[in-house]
Amino acid sequence: MPKYSFIARVPNHPGALHNTARVVKREKANINRIQFDQRIDPYIVFFEVSCPEEAYGRIEEGLARMGYLQDTLRPLNILKFFIFLPHEPGALFEFLNTTTRHHANISYIDFDDRGRHPERLTITVSLEENSSAERLLDALKSRYRIEILEYDTTGKKLDDTVFYIRFAQELREIIGESEDPFLLSFLGDINHAVQELMNLGQDPKKIFDSFLATGRTLTRTTGDGFYADMQTIPLSPEITLTCIQPPAGGNVYLIDTPMGCTMVDTGYGIYARDISAIIRKVVRGGKDAIRQIIVTHADADHCGAGGEYGIPASMHPGTLAIIRAANRAYGSRSEASVLEEIYTTMINLFSQISPPKEVSLFDSRTGGTRAGFPVLSTLDVGGYRFEVLEGLGGHTHGQIYLFCEELGVMFTADTLINFGHLSPERAEYNTLAVILVTSVNVDSVAAKTERRNLTNLARETTGSFAGGRTRCLVCCGHGPVSVIEDKEFIPFGAVEHYVPCE
Repeated sequence: MPKYSFIARVPNHPGALHNTARVVKREKANINRIQFDQRIDPYIVFFEVSCPEEAYGRIEEGLARMGYLQDTLRPLNILKFFIFLPHEPGALFEFLNTTTRHHANISYIDFDDRGRHPERLTITVSLEENSSAERLLDALKSRYRIEILEYDTTGKKLDDTVFYIRFAQELREIIGESEDPFLLSFLGDINHAVQELMNLGQDPKKIFDSFLATGRTLTRTTGDGFYADMQTIPLSPEITLTCIQPPAGGNVYLIDTPMGCTMVDTGYGIYARDISAIIRKVVRGGKDAIRQIIVTHADADHCGAGGEYGIPASMHPGTLAIIRAANRAYGSRSEASVLEEIYTTMINLFSQISPPKEVSLFDSRTGGTRAGFPVLSTLDVGGYRFEVLEGLGGHTHGQIYLFCEELGVMFTADTLINFGHLSPERAEYNTLAVILVTSVNVDSVAAKTERRNLTNLARETTGSFAGGRTRCLVCCGHGPVSVIEDKEFIPFGAVEHYVPCE
């Protein structure tokens, strides 16, 4: 039976929710999910139902006739004003007749004849149409003395009695103008995630704020707001490794060789122009010199700009499956997680994902292993042999690692991260994902094994990248390129700060 979702705006009086359920019952639809919390919004109820398509159409029609169907998220017009009423019986009643006739929703009213201003009433109302607000003002001005305090047509002054409409306006500031049906569907997804997390004991305000903070961080750190921390490391006399740490999300690596440049992970789609400007500065030939892209896994901050470079990207088949399914938990024991699926939808939208359009798959194994990981393939990068190691599915299904024994270099994707040397801003951004999915790993047990195996491999490996035998260079998914000393990640070489104007 197909599933459908809708949002009901239910009046705050006894039996209103019962009336909504009666419409659903009449069409023999089964309610799969319902969420209403007066602490968030006193009127909005989210439903998911199973029923034939024609029955769902009749449910929407029935709710619309009752005035219960929330089918628009247009910003409300907010009016706040003083009204000077005659001090006589029935004066307030007559005034409210006018506001009701013009479909004005009262969210604030204040009057006290023993207060500082016993002659006036302070009131805030919201209306859906500009024309309704103008007609209300004309009607009031013809009968009363009135002073306008605020007239907001943007929705920025909305209070929590219309929380979801206000939240939708804040989403529009992140993703741009969107059609109401799309935004209503996205709002339903976010509400589902909030419902799941509230059942785990999380504060709903913190959850909603985390969704908005994720999008706002990405939009404000592009263009003139973009910056990066960079390391430039000679791997040989002719090969240079550049690590780019964007403001948010995973690292982008460039291995520049006389035969061309290899890019390991691409960053978010929203940063594509900013990263391209860096490539023009640090790679001989700029973007045209990129000969191959290696995607370590399917998270948007690692594959999300692949479609901007016009060349095929190499990846694990599981990574391609996750991109197509738009669910970062696909192929794992967490595949049914509502949180993982909704987080993927959200981050793909906010980060303007543009995954690789053409792919080449590492779809066979050589029969060998390295540090407990199957060897999928080998790559030639500047004349050096890099092994492609298949992860165990801890962070995501299909995550891979790159390892060059001769140089002593490994790319660890998100299994090893130098958390201790993340900037405070990057560390704060990383915590948002943890809030919204509870863990960034789809299989925590496997992730622990992978961390141990990679750490041991790094400790056992020496390389020639610094002109002599030295410790293994660990190219983390986030944070600076490092070496391991005792149990700590120590950044290797100088870290330079880049801003576009420099």
